[in-house]
Amino acid sequence: MDKKSKDLQLQYEGYLQTPFLWTGKGVFDFQQFNNKILEKSSYSNETPQKLRLGKLIERFVSYELQQDSSIQIIAENIQIQQEKITIGELDCILFKNKTPIHLEIVYKFYLYDITVGSSEIEHWIGPNRRDSLLQKLNKLKEKQLPLLYSNECITYLESLKLIAPEINQQLFFKAQLFVPFKEYGNDFPLVNNKCITGFYINLKELNDFSECKFYIPNKHNWLVQPHTNINWLSFTDFVPKLQIYLDVEKAPLCWLKKSNGELFKFFVVWW
Repeated sequence: MDKKSKDLQLQYEGYLQTPFLWTGKGVFDFQQFNNKILEKSSYSNETPQKLRLGKLIERFVSYELQQDSSIQIIAENIQIQQEKITIGELDCILFKNKTPIHLEIVYKFYLYDITVGSSEIEHWIGPNRRDSLLQKLNKLKEKQLPLLYSNECITYLESLKLIAPEINQQLFFKAQLFVPFKEYGNDFPLVNNKCITGFYINLKELNDFSECKFYIPNKHNWLVQPHTNINWLSFTDFVPKLQIYLDVEKAPLCWLKKSNGELFKFFVVWW
């Protein structure tokens, strides 16, 4: 297996091992999709190298769903247009045990910052503070899910011999969650705590880990479970590479190896 295929396989396994952000009905009564959990599976689809991470996730979801004999995918990445202008996209329409489902796919990385908002849902924000869990849930509620019921969608659904009221709407919402280092191990009532993947720190706090080894994976490898088959950086070599990200207000996901061999995922934040 060449390096590209090995990386893709590790990314797919990391995606599979990422838990759903909740099970059943969650915030806003959004119904989470219920599927068989595959812990490990070989990924054999041809996949372009330059896909954005979100598009790669959609490929992974599609491939996983195809492994389930109770599921029949009808259409994916459906552009809904108004006078030749795209007004939105439906991620997937499928049948599960002959029940039609409109599935919206979400995979996110959120950090818990108690200074943002006044509720647990508001505290989960993107690593660069430009998005949040609440914003995503509102977008799903107000824009993405209602698209199915729009006039522009009726004709498309008719071509599939479907009508919107008969289609269940569900989310396929996975996430990796990161908490302040001092809160690592705490419980958070509104989310699946199995999603807590690691911690985050700032540059000053990084000094407490000066005896450790470090690695900065590329964006696609944010999916991957940390392993040792890489070239680790010393603290001295790591900090200048890290600073390049922080100087442009980007918080990179990093791996850390302690002297006892323990491996961790963590973010270093610029804020």
